Amino acid sequence: MRDAVTSARRIVVKIGSSSLTTATGGLDDARVDALVDTLGALAAQGREVVLVSSGAIAAGLAPLRLPRRPRDLATQQAAASVGQGLLIGRYATAFARHGRTVGQVLLTVDDVTRRAHYRNAYRTLRKLLDLRAVPIVNENDTVATEEIRFGDNDRLAALVAALVDADLLVLLSDVDALWTGDPARPGSTRITEVHGEGDLAGVDVGGAGRAGVGTGGMVTKVEAARIATGFGIPVVLTAAPLAAPALAGDPVGTFFHASSRRPAARLFWLAHATAPRGRLHLDPGAVQAVVGRRKSLLPAGITAVDGAFTAGDPVDLVDTEGAPVARGLVNYDAVELPGLLGRSTSELAAALGPAYEREVVHRDDLVLL
Repeated sequence: MRDAVTSARRIVVKIGSSSLTTATGGLDDARVDALVDTLGALAAQGREVVLVSSGAIAAGLAPLRLPRRPRDLATQQAAASVGQGLLIGRYATAFARHGRTVGQVLLTVDDVTRRAHYRNAYRTLRKLLDLRAVPIVNENDTVATEEIRFGDNDRLAALVAALVDADLLVLLSDVDALWTGDPARPGSTRITEVHGEGDLAGVDVGGAGRAGVGTGGMVTKVEAARIATGFGIPVVLTAAPLAAPALAGDPVGTFFHASSRRPAARLFWLAHATAPRGRLHLDPGAVQAVVGRRKSLLPAGITAVDGAFTAGDPVDLVDTEGAPVARGLVNYDAVELPGLLGRSTSELAAALGPAYEREVVHRDDLVLL
């Protein structure tokens, strides 16, 4: 038995499109019911469950008479807008059999990197759990653009697990475990436990899932496991039909051991969920202040600015060699900064007004890379 599984009180479970739908699109009722029966049994034990569910785009294919997952963003968004309602409606019906209400939570990257949005996302999820509801999380595919997408729901699940301070993350797939290579090939062996990067040396994680309706594959699941375990959350990776024994602590699938530390959750999101919109080049003194002394970044320490960003966007802070040393949420637009570089905040306040006596990146909005 896996003690970390059986002792977990707050569990995030992620299930992929291929485990919920047919290859041609449309929800598979038997698969949905099997998953909900397992999660409903967990909830009946008093354990908190957050479900991160793919399947919205796949569920919208058949109703829109689309033969395959679309490649263009606009059609993906249209399919998601149709499929998301079908998906949450099916979950609501299934969980009702267990006396549970579901709450839909659709997220974009902005919802969990900007400070106020992050607090709102956390409060919503926390209140749903307090009210004994089951939060069902998905990326807001109907409005997310390429610049603010998580990319896949495996990564989203790992970040949600950090957001809610979960005790366990379970990644359900169409493959029963992590293997050293393609499970269909002779010589491939199942990896039962991963203690660190050394256990992944030489492992071929391959490409996308075999059903063709999802976006991920084993590579995204391994990366999600890295993210979650780096936050101190253990991970079980297995096939959807093995969800019940996996959550009972049986040694099925692959178990990724967690690290012992837990960084601040919002900054963990900033490091792993965002793509930088620009770069701020720091002089050696600013690098030492930000990295060595964990100080805020001031205009005096910046030598150059790259990119087109607005206040509140994530930017990378780079050293004199151009290597990123930190990421933070910038307090100025890119067009404002060149005139401020190399000047002290007191000088700027005297020349331009008190609004300019502020940090370029506050230390509370900054994470070291």
